[in-house]
Amino acid sequence: MLPADPLTPGRPDPHYLPEARRVEELSGGFVLLDHDALLAGDVRAAVRRVPAGGGPLWYRGWMVPVPAYAALAEALAERGRPLLTSPASYADAHELPGWYPVFEGCTPDSVWVPGLAGPTPEQLAEAARQLGGHGPAIVKDYVKSRKHEWAEACYVPELGDRAGLARVVGRFVELQGEFLTGGVVLRRFEEFRKDTSGRAVEARVWWLDGEPVLVGPHPDCPDADVRPELDGIRQLVRALGCRFVTTDLAQAADGGAWRVVEVGDGQVSDLPRGADLGRLLSSLLAVSGG
Repeated sequence: MLPADPLTPGRPDPHYLPEARRVEELSGGFVLLDHDALLAGDVRAAVRRVPAGGGPLWYRGWMVPVPAYAALAEALAERGRPLLTSPASYADAHELPGWYPVFEGCTPDSVWVPGLAGPTPEQLAEAARQLGGHGPAIVKDYVKSRKHEWAEACYVPELGDRAGLARVVGRFVELQGEFLTGGVVLRRFEEFRKDTSGRAVEARVWWLDGEPVLVGPHPDCPDADVRPELDGIRQLVRALGCRFVTTDLAQAADGGAWRVVEVGDGQVSDLPRGADLGRLLSSLLAVSGG
């Protein structure tokens, strides 16, 4: 299931058109979702182009809030088109509080404050204390950061600077606005290996039923040469128990361990330019019945 083009609803969204074409080349099929209708709360309109009774579906498309995903799963199940990723699994992989307990120790230390209004000064002080009270940190919500506004709304140079911490968190909440998901997360900042431009080099690994089916660069660095170590990560992905997930990995600046930067649901994770679509999509088709 792919998102429809908002301007031409009978066609896939242009961003996902290469995936639609590759699925057809692999003798698979696709159906279209009205993503805008889903986000507007009209789930019946969202699935009106999905024929009934055709068997289970993977979704490949834009991010969907967890409650909307649950409503979508219910509407599709009623049409005999159950999603192969359950709402519970989607939430576990998509939002940090779902996956963090499994990956703790292999990912930067994190604490979070639930709520869409942003933390109170007391909650923020307690979160900073739980993270050690000093040193640099990153601000994000359960799903996304604002790394492109690094100094303004993402990076906290010193947790002990309460005014500076409050300023970055406040700006993050302001810029996220209605798109703030779950609450505010503080993550311990770690130095990773960088490329010649000074940008951290990340790998994105696509896992299906606990096995890596595609390993390549993160979409932000599509030309990077990445060869992450996966043995330890494999066991954690299996422990998470979600069928289709991604892990974003970066190597410590000293050339040591590969660290988990982010976990995501594979249905809503983007592919880098030049990715092997056939390898990923054929794997998905093989376990869905085409």
